Amino acid sequence: MIFASNEGKPEVGLEVGDRLYLGLDFGTSGARFALIDKRGTIHAQGKREYPLYKRDETMDWVPSWKQTLFSLLEDVPFHLRQIIASISIDGTAATTMIIDSTTGEPLWRPFLYNESCSDALPIVKSIAPENHTVCSGSSTLCKLVSWWNSVDSNKEFAALLHQADWLLWLLHGNLGVTDYNNALKVGYDPELDSYPPWLLSQPYSQLLPSVKDPGTPIGVLKEDIRTQYGFPKDCVVCTGTTDSIAAFLAAHATKPGKAVTSLGSTLAIKLLSTSRVDDARYGVYSHRLDDRWLVGGASNTGGAVLRQIFTDEQLENLSEQINPMKTSPLDYYPLPTVGERFPVADPKMVPRLHPRPESDDEYLHGIFESIARIEAKAYSLLKDLGATQVEDVFMAGGGAKNEKWMKIRERVLGLPVSRAIQTEAAYGAALLALKGTQQCVQ
Repeated sequence: MIFASNEGKPEVGLEVGDRLYLGLDFGTSGARFALIDKRGTIHAQGKREYPLYKRDETMDWVPSWKQTLFSLLEDVPFHLRQIIASISIDGTAATTMIIDSTTGEPLWRPFLYNESCSDALPIVKSIAPENHTVCSGSSTLCKLVSWWNSVDSNKEFAALLHQADWLLWLLHGNLGVTDYNNALKVGYDPELDSYPPWLLSQPYSQLLPSVKDPGTPIGVLKEDIRTQYGFPKDCVVCTGTTDSIAAFLAAHATKPGKAVTSLGSTLAIKLLSTSRVDDARYGVYSHRLDDRWLVGGASNTGGAVLRQIFTDEQLENLSEQINPMKTSPLDYYPLPTVGERFPVADPKMVPRLHPRPESDDEYLHGIFESIARIEAKAYSLLKDLGATQVEDVFMAGGGAKNEKWMKIRERVLGLPVSRAIQTEAAYGAALLALKGTQQCVQ
């Protein structure tokens, strides 16, 4: 566990009567918490790796997630737990759980976010509109259909929840509730605020949870948890969201035209738009954010390519020699393996990283600039598909730390590019918890 707080004094800046808001992020490799006040100041934060549980030689995620949840609650400084007003959780999108609707216990192992159920894809494509978000093997709906067709036992008491929903249930005890961000990939229509008729007509629609806005109070924290950990009687548990949405919320990109590019192993972009854009050909889909749309897509280019060629030390040293105001004549399409989806939909696209100049800093300059051009093309495609024109870009991910690359991207994009002050999804989840206190428990 890694723990940090503001200058070792978590209570600094708190006034008498102030309350705090707890966000928990369950990501791909570990979980974090962030504790904020109404001004957004962080008072404590921490991280846990997922403990190793095994069943039949494979990872048993359910007890691992559960233990991590309660470990994080224990990691919150005790004197701060007493003034926490609300809690929210984000989880990985399309991580799907089939549970017993009477006990909440899993009936099947979880389907992870990146797991593809291609066996169900033809069935899903036959019932869903063309190019719908669910028309991907890794969608929640494909996972549900795959489970439904492979299990012969009684399904009367089965129910579907997402990872974040189930973890929140452990805290509030009310089964069968999700949020419209997590529900998107099972087929929920956030524009109509309902499941569509083509989905409700299917026999497995009985498993679908009720849907609320992210950050909606579900109920107060269960009494046994409250007394064990020292939370107040009025601590409310709110619906959550997905990890990528929570990370966007953390960046405070609140106006249409604001965008966040996350440059990690891949290049993922999210743009706040007044209009909705969905196109499964490019892997582009829109999440609802109140009365606006968060349009996103992801390219296979990014840091993974750089790590195939350079060490971290080389990247740091070579970057120092680059003049970011000078245009590189090199034209690459850096990919770690064959295949690209956004902004070019071509599963057979071959990586283009030649010719390689004699100078390594010129080579790195060319790769940096080529990735920036892909980013520019991605934002241009979103505009062509009907999204709001991008006006300025916040950066997140490991690539955000490279000053020379930031200046190259600013020149290529022709837009202001700045580092997001907050990028942790746990911080975004805490903002949802804060939002929840402005509503009444239903």
